[in-house]
Amino acid sequence: MRALSLRLLLVVLIVLVILIRKAVVAMTDITKASAEAVEAARQGDQFAVILAAIQAAQIIQAQQPAHVSPPPVTVQQSNGAGEAGKWMAIAVGGSMLMVTVAFAAVALAIAAACTALVALVVYGIYRDIRGGGRR
Repeated sequence: MRALSLRLLLVVLIVLVILIRKAVVAMTDITKASAEAVEAARQGDQFAVILAAIQAAQIIQAQQPAHVSPPPVTVQQSNGAGEAGKWMAIAVGGSMLMVTVAFAAVALAIAAACTALVALVVYGIYRDIRGGGRR
């Protein structure tokens, strides 16, 4: 009887060890699952914070006027040849203007002389017709 009770006790101990191991494994699974749940909640909170930051940035960007960049500034590079060319063009243009004015003055003088000559001829014809001419 004593051997039977030792065997029975041994079987009960083995069953208890197996159950405890299963309980520990189950506890480990529960612990692991709860840790994962806590981590998921933390990540959910982080996701909510990130989402709120993105929405705030979109609102701020919508409130700000669109930034228009100014047109690029061109820098004129002045060298000696460019300056000399500019002054040469001014000199040639001025000379051509003076020649044109001179020709216009000569043409005006010729027109004035022609007008005076025509006036004298018409006056002479008028005097001849009126009879006040030389006889």
